[in-house]
Amino acid sequence: MKEINVLVTGAAGQISYSLLPRLISGETFGSNTKVNLKLVEIPPVLDKLQGTVLELVDCGFSNCGSIMSTSDINEAAEDCDWALLVGSIPRGITINGKKIEERGDLLHVNGGIFTDQGKAIGTKGKEDAKILVVGNPANTNALIGKSNSNNNSQLWMAMTALDANRAKAQVSIKTNRSIEDIKGMTIWGNHSPTMYPDLDNASIDGKSVSEIINDSNWIENDFLVRVQQRGKEIIDARGASSAASAANAAIDTVKNVENDTEEDTWFSAAVASDGSYGVPEGLIFGYPLRTENGKVEIVQDLELKDYAKAKIEITTNELLE
Repeated sequence: MKEINVLVTGAAGQISYSLLPRLISGETFGSNTKVNLKLVEIPPVLDKLQGTVLELVDCGFSNCGSIMSTSDINEAAEDCDWALLVGSIPRGITINGKKIEERGDLLHVNGGIFTDQGKAIGTKGKEDAKILVVGNPANTNALIGKSNSNNNSQLWMAMTALDANRAKAQVSIKTNRSIEDIKGMTIWGNHSPTMYPDLDNASIDGKSVSEIINDSNWIENDFLVRVQQRGKEIIDARGASSAASAANAAIDTVKNVENDTEEDTWFSAAVASDGSYGVPEGLIFGYPLRTENGKVEIVQDLELKDYAKAKIEITTNELLE
């Protein structure tokens, strides 16, 4: 049986509680792959993490390999094939008596975390390791990590699949069609309220979703706002950020990268720009992607209307700030 090593940070948190069982159940990497988990947490919650480890053992999954718990990112990064960087400092938390609210403070405190993680994964992870940043601000955290990894053979991504899944769910409700019928949903740009979910290039039965809906008022004033603000809506409703849906989106991204993409569709994640669609090179930017022969590539030559270009410019400028 093939073996892979999967590093997960923030392993005692809510997202990881939903994520970890699905990583070792055989669902994500296949029934012929044994998954060794390398779980990372800050020292104060390592005891809590041990409780999660006990539950994972009790699940009795035949695809579960070894499980490591540590607060040492360098130890965990050794020979990792995948790194799911879930842990980050969220907006609103108080550190040293100061509530982290401003973007600058958020970037400063996460910068140190992802600098260290990038260095560890870049030097100790597999040369072809794949890294998915889930912890927000995901695009910027991924950029910091990638920049400090000094390893261009590794694939660094920020997660936009949650936004894509939210967009598909709203389209499904509006059109009364199955989620599976909706192909090629792209989230352009940043995982933030400036993201642009593209209905012009998404399709159902080969026809543009925006043409099927044929209601620009709904798209611009209902759909876009709902998708862009869905995270806040969930926090307001449950008093906590998305957990199960975020874990599900991470699993979706791993599957999309691990398996070649079906014809006539693509998936969404943020990767380092190569200049495609006029986005500055190196920026971690949400794109339409395909996996072919194990390689992830940006889908080219999608037509963008002036409205879409304006939205993409807004989210690009936010990432450049």
